[in-house]
Amino acid sequence: MLGRSRASTQPQPPGGPVSRTADTTADSRTALRICPLCEATCGLTLTIEGTRVTRARGDRDDVFSKGFICPKGASFGAADGDPDRLRTPLVRKDGELREATWEEAFDAVAAGLRTVVETHGPNAVGIVLGNPNVHTMAGALYPPVLLAGLGTRSVFTASTVDQMPKHVSSGLLYGDANLIPVPDLDRADHLLLLGANPLESNGSLCTAPDFPGKLKALKARGGTLTVVDPRLTRTAKLADRHVAIRPGTDALLLAAMAYVLFEEKLVDLGELAPHVLGADELAEAVQGFTPEAAAEACDVDAGTIRALARELAAAPTAAVYGRIGSCTVPHGTLASWLVDVLNVLTGNLDRPGGALFPLSATDKTPRPAGPGHGFQLGRWHSRVSGHPEAKGELPLSALAEEIDTATGEGTPVRAVIAVAANPVLSAPDGDRLDKALGSLDFMVSVDPYLNETSRHAHVLLPPPPPSQAPHFDFAFNAFAVRNQARYSPAAVPLEEGRMAETEILARLVLAATDWGLPCSSEAESLGKHGADPSAVDAMVIDQTLGKAVREAHSPVYGRDPGELAAALTGGTGPERRLDMMLRLGPYGEGFGARADGLTLEKLLAHPHGVDLGPLRPRLPQPLKTPSGKVELLPGPIAGDLPRLREALRERPDGLVLVGRRHLRSNNSWLHNVPALTGGTNRCTLHIHPDDAARVGIADGDAVRIKGAGGEVTAPVEITDAIRRGVVSLPHGWGHDRPGTRMSHAALDPGANVNQLLDGSQLDPLSGNAVLNGVPVDLVPALAPTAATL
Repeated sequence: MLGRSRASTQPQPPGGPVSRTADTTADSRTALRICPLCEATCGLTLTIEGTRVTRARGDRDDVFSKGFICPKGASFGAADGDPDRLRTPLVRKDGELREATWEEAFDAVAAGLRTVVETHGPNAVGIVLGNPNVHTMAGALYPPVLLAGLGTRSVFTASTVDQMPKHVSSGLLYGDANLIPVPDLDRADHLLLLGANPLESNGSLCTAPDFPGKLKALKARGGTLTVVDPRLTRTAKLADRHVAIRPGTDALLLAAMAYVLFEEKLVDLGELAPHVLGADELAEAVQGFTPEAAAEACDVDAGTIRALARELAAAPTAAVYGRIGSCTVPHGTLASWLVDVLNVLTGNLDRPGGALFPLSATDKTPRPAGPGHGFQLGRWHSRVSGHPEAKGELPLSALAEEIDTATGEGTPVRAVIAVAANPVLSAPDGDRLDKALGSLDFMVSVDPYLNETSRHAHVLLPPPPPSQAPHFDFAFNAFAVRNQARYSPAAVPLEEGRMAETEILARLVLAATDWGLPCSSEAESLGKHGADPSAVDAMVIDQTLGKAVREAHSPVYGRDPGELAAALTGGTGPERRLDMMLRLGPYGEGFGARADGLTLEKLLAHPHGVDLGPLRPRLPQPLKTPSGKVELLPGPIAGDLPRLREALRERPDGLVLVGRRHLRSNNSWLHNVPALTGGTNRCTLHIHPDDAARVGIADGDAVRIKGAGGEVTAPVEITDAIRRGVVSLPHGWGHDRPGTRMSHAALDPGANVNQLLDGSQLDPLSGNAVLNGVPVDLVPALAPTAATL
């Protein structure tokens, strides 16, 4: 089989930190693994019997998580061994998906994609990347190569239903969309959280194992926790102050706080002053956003707004942190910008105990401080509605119309490559997207499940379970609250007939693009996709080292890239790439330049990880703005402020909807794992008792929820933990479409909250979908009559 070929990028068997225990049978052993099921990246100790993970517990010696584990991590074995995971590729023949060999699957991929590209051009191929990509090595290493090789502008990711406002605001402030500060949880004296519920989510764009414990420790050392959220969440219950804001008005609250800081002369940039541009212009820009003006719109009294600003300014150290609740609203980018503005105005950005910029071990070699190229928006636009790109992406909300609408300049999307993505559930108006995906000329999906989206694929390529894959957190280490590096080799050998996810994506690159790579006679016999997949890794290594030796600030400046490549270790292409990135990174040994620096071999010798110390001030080095400074009032932000001023006069009429997270869920991933469903992890509509009485519904009743995109039905859960005028339905549910193979999820499918949205409401700067604070109507669901039973 192709998955066992000499070209495989997965070692057989795995190496790494494996030990047999004295009190178990010869077939029982333990192995270390970083949990890939949420952003906390906790270290796990797995018990393995044969090739089956039978237990997962926290790794007490992990340098980052120190033994912490949540229900998702504890259920690693159940998720890993889910019998509904696909084991072989599926290829559509005569309208039906049927099992096929890997050779047949990649032949079909090459034929289907290249036909579309040759006929319509590369923009007719849409790339859809889901959230799980940032939880795997393969998802971090290969999609960028795929995008570069294919050259399509039709790129859609989960970022535009989650976090794109933070990327855009960071790009405009700092010149780098991925330069996102995180709260220094271990040293902060005051923490203001908006739209975040880390006791359920474990953190987002802030990688922090045991986030709950860190918040409790903050309070135990005399610190203050303030939570702004329309729901009395578990996090809000822990807070010293809970502000039940009207959904969607976070930016108004933050703008009013900035106004108070200027009005009461509480602004103190401190050591930031030489690195900040535009403070005077900002003071003028927030005129009019008085607490009194914002109070009615936010439903937060002016005295509270002033107190929030004063407390922030008076704290010895403080950080403001906003997440999905403040991003998925009409002014998401402005809210994200104002979070950082408040950190700057109080001198808490780039300060221990405030908000700091992590420095990942695989970041590029730090360049000298100085002006950069900055960040641009709208370099191209979507074909139908003209939405501007952000960070090279178009809004996921626009995917359906880019497929099913013929009008507009250019060719509609005629093929889709979906990698770890389920947009039928995660994007607005899933019914329309469901139909649109069914009309494609070709679709390939990389997914372990036949789910609501992948059921439309012409070819489905299933990666193995996580125990059979190595792991390094390229993405999340860039948002970690402590600098560290950890690598987990595969804990279980790759099962016969499976293909490593790294090899799947490398072969997908070859099948979808024309790199002109050399093709051996043996590789030719493997299918039309041609070259040995290891050639993809070799090409990236050659390009990266070739660039590094030309950069004066690089530790390998002026050296021979071939000599450097020969020095790399690792049994696979992905491991060699990781070794290269570690050596070239800020803590790396620099190919001999620093004897005590990081390499892959050093990580393998430290299976519990290498601690690289607490976060440290970094400015001005990472700034890439044209001025080389933090630009407090970028042009696009200033241009959007009039829209925020108009919101001072807006008042919702009727109920508005917000989402919610649960500790046992991660989007739509884990509803097929019995241990993670049931109990409080249910798809119910939370509603305040007064609103329930007005609508005429009782606890447990079924209710129809109507929005601009359609309607869904869900059971009611009456609770005073939500403010009046607001209802809440969790996301990621709706597992009731035919043609899927997710047997447990189908037993209690829940309702797809995103079906209530028509996709027309977007934050204009980032293209992020507006998912929170949207108006809905409730109608009691009628009980079936005897004639319909």
